Amino acid sequence: MHLKGTTQEEMDDLFPHTSILVGYRGSIAHNMYLPNTDPLSIDDKDIMGISIAPLECYMGLDRWEGKETFLREWDVVVYEVRKFLRLLEKANPNVLSLLWLQPHHYLLMEPGGQLLLDHRQMFMTKQIYQSFSGYAHGQLKRMTHHSYAGYMGAKRKTLVDNLGWDAKNGAHLCRLLRMGIEALVTGELHVFRHDAPQLLEIKRGEWSLEQVQAEAQRLFHRAEEAFDRCALPNHVDHAAVNRLAVDILQTYFVKEMFSCVALK
Repeated sequence: MHLKGTTQEEMDDLFPHTSILVGYRGSIAHNMYLPNTDPLSIDDKDIMGISIAPLECYMGLDRWEGKETFLREWDVVVYEVRKFLRLLEKANPNVLSLLWLQPHHYLLMEPGGQLLLDHRQMFMTKQIYQSFSGYAHGQLKRMTHHSYAGYMGAKRKTLVDNLGWDAKNGAHLCRLLRMGIEALVTGELHVFRHDAPQLLEIKRGEWSLEQVQAEAQRLFHRAEEAFDRCALPNHVDHAAVNRLAVDILQTYFVKEMFSCVALK
């Protein structure tokens, strides 16, 4: 695994050697990335990983739940596997998406990571309605509140100032609602967006604020209808997730044990 423009030393700092799954997130995963050659580009390259903590975090008192690192164009977040599973139980849209990427968007896949993908269906529940709609409501609020809050680059601030509202939040809002509706109806999460051309129109500010708000209200209504008809379980089976956590940790540490034996 290697990220363009990084050294091996930087890679070692970005990703623990205990990583079991690494893939793209954000605009690349959603088929909505605008390269920096585009005058309207406001995108970083976002990566998410899952790692096993040191053994003392499971057998002793130490604790490690992950880290986030910014390196030039790369925005990398890594979660400890149990932390990741707890977020999955809440149907967190960002972490749930990592289990539904296109195959070529995975950069690292160890046996423990494959176990997660093999069991991704257990995390598809009606909780998706609350989590995706909740995140969408947050984007709707941020879209027009004009508080940069330190999270925008200069180009995005300029676009917001020119439009009077945040088009990137508008695109996120519509994408989240569409993904949530699809998941409630089909039981699958469509991370790679075939409606990307339309979402990019919103992201570039080609839609008016009123058009985005009208689309959002239509999608919120459709999400409610999808939830009412949804046949997915109400909640994740916590006991099953706990067994999965044990299986992933056993898979990793047994592999490590045999590796150590082989080296001897």
